[in-house]
Amino acid sequence: MEKSKVLIIGGTGYLGKRLVKASLAEGHETYILHRAEIGVDIDKVQMLLSFKEQGAHLVSGSFTDHQSLVKAIKLVDVVICAISGVHIRSHQILLQLKLIDAIKDAGNVKRFLPSEFGTDPARMENALEPGRVTFDDKMIVRKAIEDAQIPFTYISANCFAGYFLGGLCQPGKILPSRDSVVLLGDGNKKAIYVEEDDIAIYTIKTIDDPRTLNKTVYLRPPKNILSQREVVEIWEKLIGKELQKSSIPKEEFLASLKGQEYAQQVGLIHYYHVCYEGCLANFEIGNDAVEASELYPEIKYTTVEEYMKRYL
Repeated sequence: MEKSKVLIIGGTGYLGKRLVKASLAEGHETYILHRAEIGVDIDKVQMLLSFKEQGAHLVSGSFTDHQSLVKAIKLVDVVICAISGVHIRSHQILLQLKLIDAIKDAGNVKRFLPSEFGTDPARMENALEPGRVTFDDKMIVRKAIEDAQIPFTYISANCFAGYFLGGLCQPGKILPSRDSVVLLGDGNKKAIYVEEDDIAIYTIKTIDDPRTLNKTVYLRPPKNILSQREVVEIWEKLIGKELQKSSIPKEEFLASLKGQEYAQQVGLIHYYHVCYEGCLANFEIGNDAVEASELYPEIKYTTVEEYMKRYL
């Protein structure tokens, strides 16, 4: 079967650059949307030129120019959006409504993968303010996709390893301490950690797979479904030393949000639902969804222990 042509939006971002790499590696004709008004962001320009040397096509377009989006979309079969939905970086989820309008006008898209890649927003109807804005906005985008009858795949990738494992699941930390750790609650709620390159590889695998059409794909690598305590134990084993442990009860954690900047509050609420409630792993996958490591057993994913070795 001929591989789909892919347009990646946000292709120089944290996940987007990995999606470009994975798409090229899988042999897809890969297009990257970039703004003409890129200014003097030399790192982005050099990344784009590097991708071009590897075979990617660079397409100029902007969310403020509807026709440029339509023109870019008409070049491909599949559109993947990886614009940021993380407030500490930039929250642009609702910009995708303009992209959906362009997909409708183009009329040729076989599959759209919107910017999801985290907690499944459909399961977060009871999320706390202000963190719920992320999930609410993603559900607005989903409704627009489904109302327009655009074929889709939603990727629920759970916890990005770089953000969670690096800091031993402690908010605001991305390097593991060799001395101490603060457990969130009892530290026993299970979460799911996926290496960012693996997220991209699994995502690209789904785009031509009929089993993932109009479904949510959960990334649940079996060896990476662990509690914070289990992550800490892996790190302790690697460094040959037991960390000094303290814990913060959920009431104290929630009280600590007061007075913090809005973006910080949003992120901390996400940590609350993951680490105090176990929202990622406390349910069975239903018939309207599939699990990536079962679909693609040939992919050798990075285990938590393998990932943590990079910090030694």
